[in-house]
Amino acid sequence: MSAPNWLEIKSRAQSFAKEWQGEPSERAESQTFWNQFFEIFGIQRRRVAAFEAQVKKLNNNQGRIDCFWPGTLLIEHKSQGEDLDAAYIQAVDYFANLKDEEIPRFIIVSDFATFRLYDLDDNTHHQFKLVELHKNIERFSFILGYKKQSIREQDPVN
Repeated sequence: MSAPNWLEIKSRAQSFAKEWQGEPSERAESQTFWNQFFEIFGIQRRRVAAFEAQVKKLNNNQGRIDCFWPGTLLIEHKSQGEDLDAAYIQAVDYFANLKDEEIPRFIIVSDFATFRLYDLDDNTHHQFKLVELHKNIERFSFILGYKKQSIREQDPVN
């Protein structure tokens, strides 16, 4: 199966946002939410990421990462209206006991209504509402294996 083009991906993102608008409960629906999120890109989540990956947190207590793609992505999901700053801190707390090659470049924290995507290599983050997902969908191009390239002007030959 070939990956969908960006026009199809944006269309799928709009449909996804309409379907999930107003969903409040993390416990009841977060796994279905993320399975369908990966389907926007034509990817079966279970091929790349696992739910409820067990790991010790910074304080040595046992924790469960909501969705984990080792080396690429960690997702921490909350119920609607919960503190996304706290969710980010919780996500980073998992790093203490991950192997170096498992530490992800990207973190997503979400409460259904809001997405926050962190790029730890670039030290940036972007926040947007679910209804704006289609306008921000290319920020998730790493899911399809795309990598950012920095192009800089070369020094002149001397």
